[in-house]
Amino acid sequence: MAERWRPAWAGIDLDAVRHNAALLRRLVGPAELCAVVKADGYGHGALPVARASLEGGATLLAVALVEEGVTLRDAGIEAPILLLSEPPARAMDEAVARRLVPTVYTEGGVEALGHAAGRQCSSPVDVHLKIDTGMHRVGADLADALQLAGSIADDPHLNLGAVWTHLAVADGDSPGDRAFTVEQLERFDATVATLAASGHRPPMTHTANSAGAIGVVQARRDLVRCGIALYGVAPTPALADVLEKATDGQQLRPALSLCTEVTYVRDLEAGERPSYGRQRPLAERSTVATAPVGYADGVPRRLFDVGGEVLIGGIRRPLAGVVTMDQIMVDCGPVGSAPVAVGDEVVLLGRQGSESIAATEWADLLGTISYEVLCDIGPRVPRLVTGERPGPPSEPTARAT
Repeated sequence: MAERWRPAWAGIDLDAVRHNAALLRRLVGPAELCAVVKADGYGHGALPVARASLEGGATLLAVALVEEGVTLRDAGIEAPILLLSEPPARAMDEAVARRLVPTVYTEGGVEALGHAAGRQCSSPVDVHLKIDTGMHRVGADLADALQLAGSIADDPHLNLGAVWTHLAVADGDSPGDRAFTVEQLERFDATVATLAASGHRPPMTHTANSAGAIGVVQARRDLVRCGIALYGVAPTPALADVLEKATDGQQLRPALSLCTEVTYVRDLEAGERPSYGRQRPLAERSTVATAPVGYADGVPRRLFDVGGEVLIGGIRRPLAGVVTMDQIMVDCGPVGSAPVAVGDEVVLLGRQGSESIAATEWADLLGTISYEVLCDIGPRVPRLVTGERPGPPSEPTARAT
C-alpha cells in the first residue's frame, strides 16, 4: 500500500526465510529442498518468500494451483514450480505454457496433459506421479500406479520425472502414528519397486513434508517439500527439539509478526464489561486500550474466550473483551500501574522486548494448528517486507523436474 492509514501490519522477515531454507537444506542434504509457497506463501507473500527460499538453498517451488504458478512466472520466477495437485483438464494448456511441473494421478489427467504438451512442446514435458499410500486425499491407488506410469511412458509428449506421496501423520509421536508412517513408506517403496520391475524408473522420488523432513530420516529421499518449517514454525515442539539437536543448536526463525498500535485509551471502573456481549467484568478500575485489528484480519473471535494476550510495552496483557470485526480491546491493568498511550505498539504475534507470542501459542489455545493461524491473516493487513535483496535471485535448475 502506498499509504497505510490504519496502523496495523504483518512484518515479513525474508532473512528468517533464507535462514530457515538454508537450515533445512543442510539438515536433509543431499536431498533437494522444495519450498512450498502455496496459499500466498502461507499468508507471508508467495513472491518474496519464493525468492528468499531460492536464495537460501531451495531448488524448486511448489504451489497448489495453476493460478499460483502463473503469478510466480509473471513476476519473473524461472525456477521449477511443482503443482501439488492434478490440474483440471481445462488448465493443462496454461500449466504447460507456463512451464509448470504437473502432478497427475488419473488417466484423464495424463491424457489431458499429453494433449496439451503435444499442442505446445517439441520435447517431452516432465510429470510427477502421485500415489496414495494412506492419506486418502488425492493420489493414485497403489494398484493403478503401474498402469498410469505406462500411460505416461506411452505418450511421446510426456516424461515420468518423479513418483511421490504424502505422509499423513509424520508429525505424530504416538506409536500408532510412527507405525503408520513406516507403513506408508513401505507401501511407497513396494510400488516404486513394482514400477522399476516394469521398466519405469523415475529419476526422483519424494515423500517428506516438513515433519517428515525433520523427524523421519528415511523419508527424505531425493527431495523434501517444506512448508510450515520454511516459515519458521516447527510442526510440533518435539520436532523443534529434534531439529535443534540435529543442527548443533540451530533453530527455525519465525518469519511473520502481526502488529498494530493503540488508537484509544480510557479508564473504566471496576465491573464495567467491554465489548460485545459484555462477557467479563473488570476486576478493578482499569486502563483499557483499543487497537484497530479484528477478526476480519485473522484475529480469531474466540481468542478472548481462551485467554489470548497481546504485548504492549513488553508486557503480556489480556484481551478485555470479545474480538470485534475491526478492533480489539486490551486490559492494561489497574489505572496507573503501567502507562499506555496512543501510538504504543501492540504485538499480537512476534516479539517485543523479552516476551514473544508465537503462532503455535494461538494454535494451542484455539485447538487448531499454526498453519491455519498464519493463513488466516487477511489480505487487508499490509505485509511490510524486510530483508529484500536487490536484483533478481539466483534461479537454480533442479534435476528431473
